[in-house]
Amino acid sequence: MTAVVLAATIGALFAIGTFLLLRRDLIRVVWGLAIISQAANLYLLSMGGIAPAIADSVPILAGHGEHVPETADPLVQALVLTAIVIGFGMTAFALVLSYRVYEEHDTLDVTELGDRE
Repeated sequence: MTAVVLAATIGALFAIGTFLLLRRDLIRVVWGLAIISQAANLYLLSMGGIAPAIADSVPILAGHGEHVPETADPLVQALVLTAIVIGFGMTAFALVLSYRVYEEHDTLDVTELGDRE
C-alpha cells in the first residue's frame, strides 16, 4: 500500500511539474522545473530502498550481535541531499533572472519574449 501511495505521489509531482512547465508565464516555468527536480529526488530516494544490514556493510553495528536492524543506503541519501541544495540554488538564481527579465521587458509571457529580437 505504501508503494502505491509513493508512486502516485511521484507521478502527481511529475504531472504538476510538466503542467507548469508548459505554461506561458516564466515564473510558472521555473516552479515547474523545481517541482520536477524534487519529484526526481523523491524517485531516487524511494528506489534506494531499505536493505538488510550486515556487520560488514555497517561497521558501527558490528558489536550488536546477530540482530542488526535494516538500514537505508546512505549514498543515495547523500546524493539526493546534494541535489536538493543545488536545486534550491538554481531555483533562486532562475527567479532572480526572471525578475531581471521582467525589469527589462515588462512582461513574463514566454511567447512575447520569444517574439522580441
